[in-house]
Amino acid sequence: MILNPEGERSLMLGQLNGRVALVTGASGGIGRATARALAAAGAQVVIADVEVAAGEETALALRDEGATAQFIACDVSDPEEVRALLEQTVATLGHLDVLVNNAGIAGSAKRLHELEVDDWDRVLAVNLRGLFLCAKYALPHLMNRRGVMVNIASTYGLIGAPQAPAYCASKGGVVNLTRQLAVDYGPSGVRVNAVCPGYVDTDMGGQRSRMVPPQAAAALERREGNAARQPLGRQAHVDEVARVVAFLASESSSFMTGSIVTVDGGCTSTFNYNQ
Repeated sequence: MILNPEGERSLMLGQLNGRVALVTGASGGIGRATARALAAAGAQVVIADVEVAAGEETALALRDEGATAQFIACDVSDPEEVRALLEQTVATLGHLDVLVNNAGIAGSAKRLHELEVDDWDRVLAVNLRGLFLCAKYALPHLMNRRGVMVNIASTYGLIGAPQAPAYCASKGGVVNLTRQLAVDYGPSGVRVNAVCPGYVDTDMGGQRSRMVPPQAAAALERREGNAARQPLGRQAHVDEVARVVAFLASESSSFMTGSIVTVDGGCTSTFNYNQ
């Protein structure tokens, strides 16, 4: 069951009051839903993304709902932009309590020998290097506040998947970097967990929007068909992922660190035919 906005607010109401949360890749999809869930729980939210118009619209929508929210443009693969992002966040809001590393791209759907080196490098730069950079510059602030990091990985970081070598490699790196950060920073009071979504009802990176309509329809049909073979038989709504992120960001998960949490309708628990 998908909670309505009132149900979502009552579920987490006040749990993040006084906290400052930074969500990367938050102009749409899971990131936007996560920013909204954190705001609904009382957090002041910073939205970071390369998509300026959509990011500003997301921040405005949250402010219209009564939240404290702002947008900061940032390419997470650029160390200077990430450094500036963290500096501006703390200078404006005073501190940082929650970092959600959500920014990610899918890359080209090809087998490895067909993949261009630049395609591989770009996926790893955003999905893994970007997480490293955001964590690097956020961790001193998180240690000051005994804060929380939530990394958005993927079921593709747990299994092999067809024609996704760079994406699988990058998300596998996110999964194990999450565990490693939990080991190093637990003694400093920082909890680090990851969420692995499966099929989610969102067009990641606007891939289908760049296809001609028949191709986009076929791609969506394939995705929905794969999701239908899962135990729960459907794709997730972005809010269903966002609520898990908000839980991990809150004190309700106070004894969880190094956890890799699947939100996948059971897809990694069964054999998904006809990938």
